[in-house]
Amino acid sequence: MFTKKKKIIVLASMVALLVLTGFLNLTLNQQAISTTSTQNAQISSQSFFEAYRIDRNTAREQQALYYKAIIESENSTSEAKHEAEVNLSLMASKQEQELVLESYILAKGFNDAVVSFTDNYVNVMVKATELTEAQVAQIVEVVQEQTSKSIDNIKIIPVE
Repeated sequence: MFTKKKKIIVLASMVALLVLTGFLNLTLNQQAISTTSTQNAQISSQSFFEAYRIDRNTAREQQALYYKAIIESENSTSEAKHEAEVNLSLMASKQEQELVLESYILAKGFNDAVVSFTDNYVNVMVKATELTEAQVAQIVEVVQEQTSKSIDNIKIIPVE
């Protein structure tokens, strides 16, 4: 009989632990879901433009670190160091030009804008559902004044 009581106590304890585990699992899952919902709301409220700038800056920082590592490395040839210095300088120049263009576009009355350069194109993304011909002309004028790019090499993209 004594062993039967022990078995019942152990079995009852295991059932109690199982119920407690289920309750804790449910509670923690609900907290995780509410935390995830809050984080998703914060991410969705973050605009495309903010996310783009963060990504662009992160990529530039990594690229700058790469060039600086080449410049500071004892194993790098003088030619590689020179090329890294030139690329670092070009990157800084491009960044400054993008910031100037973004400021000028904002000064024209647009809510937000980001500019990026590729080898051949200047890409301008403007916060708008659509752009009028006059607005496009304003943006093209600003970009051409600052970059001397032809209209064929300027891409203007409205972004909501």
